[in-house]
Amino acid sequence: MAKKRGNRIQVILECTEHAASGLPGTSRYITVKNRKNDPERMELKKYNSILKKMTVHKEIK
Repeated sequence: MAKKRGNRIQVILECTEHAASGLPGTSRYITVKNRKNDPERMELKKYNSILKKMTVHKEIK
């Protein structure tokens, strides 16, 4: 029996401040969201280990 695909999808969050800093590397997180409840792109405050502070991460996929 085939499994029905639900409304939950996997998304990638990328730091917005890191690209402007000019430092090498990227800060990315993978999380899951409900497509029906959150149709817009997500924005969360997450820890950036390269900048060593909390920054805003936006959904890229």
